Amino acid sequence: MTSKLTRRFVIAAGASALGLSALPGAARALTEARARALIDRVVSDINRVIASGQPLTRMIADFERIFARYGDVPIIARSTLGADANRLSGGQMRDYVDAFRGYISRKYGKRFNEFVGGRIEVKDVREVKSWHEVRSMVYLRGQSPFEVSFLVSDRSGQDLFFDMVIEGISLRLSERTEIGAMLDRRNGDIGALISDLRTSG
Repeated sequence: MTSKLTRRFVIAAGASALGLSALPGAARALTEARARALIDRVVSDINRVIASGQPLTRMIADFERIFARYGDVPIIARSTLGADANRLSGGQMRDYVDAFRGYISRKYGKRFNEFVGGRIEVKDVREVKSWHEVRSMVYLRGQSPFEVSFLVSDRSGQDLFFDMVIEGISLRLSERTEIGAMLDRRNGDIGALISDLRTSG
């Protein structure tokens, strides 16, 4: 890939970062083996979509299912709002998480065509404080391989990735910047942001 956006797509294959202190709860007995097993499944599903040959619209739908199944979408979505998340009602937060999931899926899923003929390979895993980093390499035709790291935690009660980092770029941090700018343009109107996210990406 030649653009940052193209490289950042892989983060979402599969979704983003405030500091780790923003993640609620205490970690339990997540192991390196479990963290790797989760990302092995993520990568396997993504590689299957890449090789499927189906229309892009179907690829995007499959990507949304992968993101919803393996990603801690509520945590990722909430973190992109920063302090503004504290002023949402329960219903607004549910609507925001739903809109954010679709927004991310459309935004990054549109890049699937660039991955046809490529692959992702899991390389290694290491424990970092209360979570695990699983490193993978992305191989695309005619381009140099690049690294993608999945950050995995069980703080939500199951093993899920809560961030993906491409060459030092975090999905949660980059999307927090973009969502913050979108919210500023709407004068802090959460309802307007949710409505726009449903059709953006």
